[in-house]
Amino acid sequence: MSDAPVVHIDPEAFHANPYPTLAEMRRDTPVCFVPELGATLFTRRDDVFAEEKRIDLFSSHQPNGLLTRVMGENMMRKDGDAHQIERKALFPALSPRTVRDVLGTQFGEIVQRHIDRIKPQGTCDLVRDYAMPVAADALRVMTGLINMDAAEMDAASQAMLDTAANYQGDPEIDAKGFGYASRVLELIEERLPALRASPDLSIVSVLDQAGLSLDQIAGNVRVIIGGGQNEPRDAIAGTIWALLSHPDQHQLITKGQATYEDAFAEYVRLGAPIGMSPRRVARNDTACGVGFEAEELIFFMFGSACRDEAHFENPDRFDITRDTRPAIPFGAGPHFCAGAAASRTLIAGHAVPQLFKQLDGLELAGDVPFAGWAFRGPTSCPLRWKI
Repeated sequence: MSDAPVVHIDPEAFHANPYPTLAEMRRDTPVCFVPELGATLFTRRDDVFAEEKRIDLFSSHQPNGLLTRVMGENMMRKDGDAHQIERKALFPALSPRTVRDVLGTQFGEIVQRHIDRIKPQGTCDLVRDYAMPVAADALRVMTGLINMDAAEMDAASQAMLDTAANYQGDPEIDAKGFGYASRVLELIEERLPALRASPDLSIVSVLDQAGLSLDQIAGNVRVIIGGGQNEPRDAIAGTIWALLSHPDQHQLITKGQATYEDAFAEYVRLGAPIGMSPRRVARNDTACGVGFEAEELIFFMFGSACRDEAHFENPDRFDITRDTRPAIPFGAGPHFCAGAAASRTLIAGHAVPQLFKQLDGLELAGDVPFAGWAFRGPTSCPLRWKI
């Protein structure tokens, strides 16, 4: 075990709101061992930024890690050449050109279809009725799994992520996550004949065209479903909530003094949807003045790094005029989120601005609870508007 100072947490309180505890860690014990999580946490931005790149010490390769167990071998749990080979194979599906020329148009159509569906109702739950199906339909197009409906995409993502974060070892959570992992494999096998007959730029197709095995395709598609559904869903809902609960900030956009891109960047800084990334210690060594032993588990806390007082004044405040460049909600090293550009286009280019433009008198209609520390977002968000 590392010789980092030990800090105990209340798991339930940490799940409900990790930020006060993380602020104390940044101030007093920036690298600390948390027995309730079985891991040593890095909480300061500069430490995370520097140490995440040390893949020789803090390895993504975790053959016995929770994420690998449920998702299978995937590029997020590989380093060096093994990671780059699969990331290069994925690139055509998520390249800036594909996002601009192919996905952007499809995203716009998806968003419009869901706005048309909810607009006559005058009310909805933002998370359940809009952010979830928009993110899922975008992911269906991106992955090529058009044989998977939006509700199943969302359920599979949440179940597999819950299993990947099941450090308490709840057997019911494991059973659900592994069940959906098997279901994803079935759906990939079902789609492959058509995609081989007519290849396209979907993720399943480009990975297959690159010669990856079925297990490699499935492992990567599962992990993409995890982050690719959870993060956009929570960022769509969270960005809209933030602008509605801070009308002065939205006025900056309507006056042309800021953009929806600024709002998205500030929200993912404030409430990083993917709050941490685990790593395995590859050898006995020292980092940030702390000694580590091989095979230990450490967490790079992106959600904490993005609220580091050393870089962000009043870090708990939503302020779309601030400089968000030091923020690292999508990571800082070679595992930087491959889908970040697609998420930004979906959310800041379509899902958020179109909702504000087309729903007159849009406002919050009740309380908005948030939950999670490894993956965080609003669990519900009631809205209403004029019809």
